[in-house]
Amino acid sequence: MAELTDIRETVRARYARAATEAACGAYGEARALEAEGGCCGPGRGCGTPTADGVAFGAVLYRDDDATGAPAAAVEASLGCGVPTAVADLHEGEIVLDLGSGAGADVLISARRVAPTGRAIGLDMTDEMLALARANAAEAGVENVEFIKGYLEQMPLPERRRRDLQLRDQPLRRQTPGAPGGRPCAAPRGPTRLLRRNRRPRHGR
Repeated sequence: MAELTDIRETVRARYARAATEAACGAYGEARALEAEGGCCGPGRGCGTPTADGVAFGAVLYRDDDATGAPAAAVEASLGCGVPTAVADLHEGEIVLDLGSGAGADVLISARRVAPTGRAIGLDMTDEMLALARANAAEAGVENVEFIKGYLEQMPLPERRRRDLQLRDQPLRRQTPGAPGGRPCAAPRGPTRLLRRNRRPRHGR
């Protein structure tokens, strides 16, 4: 348990620094922190290989991928995939983004499931949560919620319905107790989608 706590604190501190840089508009510095110590650096198995190294974050989002999220949220992204590029979202669904960071994928999802659906972001870093909430306020998106917690100890009741879970890292990197489900590979990085509790739709 002590080792897990040490790992968490190391990761939390790095992402706190990255969020602080991004909040000031220093997106390059935030990405440099991830490239230096995160899982998306050279040789770490994440990100999209390019001639110049490994691509991750904002460069993975095409214009139509980012619809619904402000530029600041996309620029602050440190993910190595774009789960919303392949997520088959529908109005009325509830989406949970595991490790939501600056909130880009939560905001994109929220637009797609509106007006009756909802998007929830889970992150363990206070600074990232503050940045995500600021991005949501800028975007004027209200059907979102950002919650502090860990993947293996999510502060969500089991009975709370979740139609789709998004994750832009391989699930093998999660610690025991993290939610399971059916993985679905996506382009531009090792994105995973977990579809669960799909409800029948009227007229189908």
